[in-house]
Amino acid sequence: MDREEKGLEFPLVSVSSENEVNPRKGFNKAVIFAEVKKQLSLAGPLVSVNLLVNCLQVISIMFVGHLGELALSGASMATSFASVTGFSLMSAMVVMLSVSIPLACIWAYAAHILSFLGQDPEISAEAGLYARFMIPSIFAYALLQCHVRFLQAQNNVVPMMLSAGITTLLHLLICWSLVFKSGLGNKGAALANAISYWINVLLLAIYVRISPSCKNTWTGFSREALYGIPSYLKLAIPSAVMLCLEIWSFEMMVLLSGLLPNPKLETSVLSISLNTCSMVYMIPLGLSGAISIRVSNELGAGQPQAARLAVCVSIFMVATEGILVAVTMILGRRVWGYCYSREEMVVKYVSQMLVLLAGSHLLDGIQSVLSGTARGCGWQKIGAIVNLGAYYLLGIPCGILLAFVYHTGGKGLWMGIIVALFAQASLLLIITICTNWEKEAKKATERVEETM
Repeated sequence: MDREEKGLEFPLVSVSSENEVNPRKGFNKAVIFAEVKKQLSLAGPLVSVNLLVNCLQVISIMFVGHLGELALSGASMATSFASVTGFSLMSAMVVMLSVSIPLACIWAYAAHILSFLGQDPEISAEAGLYARFMIPSIFAYALLQCHVRFLQAQNNVVPMMLSAGITTLLHLLICWSLVFKSGLGNKGAALANAISYWINVLLLAIYVRISPSCKNTWTGFSREALYGIPSYLKLAIPSAVMLCLEIWSFEMMVLLSGLLPNPKLETSVLSISLNTCSMVYMIPLGLSGAISIRVSNELGAGQPQAARLAVCVSIFMVATEGILVAVTMILGRRVWGYCYSREEMVVKYVSQMLVLLAGSHLLDGIQSVLSGTARGCGWQKIGAIVNLGAYYLLGIPCGILLAFVYHTGGKGLWMGIIVALFAQASLLLIITICTNWEKEAKKATERVEETM
């Protein structure tokens, strides 16, 4: 699964003017502390839900990893293929279920597609089987995202946390039973994902239908909803392009690793690296959602200096988090691989990759907050252009050059990601520094007036 689709963000839920800042007086400690508290109150629930939802994929890969290199590489290849072709495109129930049908057909022929793209035949066959057992999950994921966004719009986070927590606990048992006891092996992990997603969907669907808090916001299905599809797509497509360009580049590293010498080892290790990266990314992703809300709210409230303060506070917090997580990853690099595999070669390779992951996480956190700022300001198109240049004109070519020309293997592919993250963060930082916040506040006010 992709990074952003696993992650959950609040929409622009309210307009606040509490944090008014006088540019002549500057930012005093009380105002800064109030901003920190406000962002943490927004980011905390997001991080919790993000981590719980992301745990489904992490747990599945961990179980599969103990079945051997082929099982792990096949599951990894299938997961990356599914992310590129499906999960990252899932941005209302009619639209998303309609998109799921052709994507399910693509997953059904994943083995042939991967083999055509030059992947190892044995891994392609294993990935194809895994992808077929994942097909039910894409329909559940489509409905899950609709329910999540619906509850986010009302700032109703507790039900999502409870449903995700219950689902994650059940997933441990389901995954263990289907992987080790049913004889399905890695295919059991794919089926476990589908079952767990459907459990999560059913829990949220029951809550939405019977909860008094949703009585006035959920009035059932109506033909009138179809009239909103063009407007929905107008907003969704630019955002999807911005996110997909970034997500696909990470998953492409796993797909490219299948073309390297010893593809089973390389694919397995790159998958573990991506899994680890996605899991720790849930923390800055929560801060990204928080800063998106804070910036949009303050600009909408006509408080440009408060929006600028929010960005500064968020960058400081994510940098602090990035350093702490990076140090933790380096200190625990020699044992982390055992969570996924008993193969000494895999564990040793993972320990080397974690040093690179530590550096990439710090950059990833900074760019995540700056991307959240861009979304809060309505710069989705600018963000898409930045992502296109950073990843596809710079990062991926560098990764391919290092991995296939200078023969650095999977480490070279990940170095390409680091180059892309550095370029992305730098460009977004320059754009943010050069922002005229007063002008952005006027634009936000105009957008609000246009919708009234």
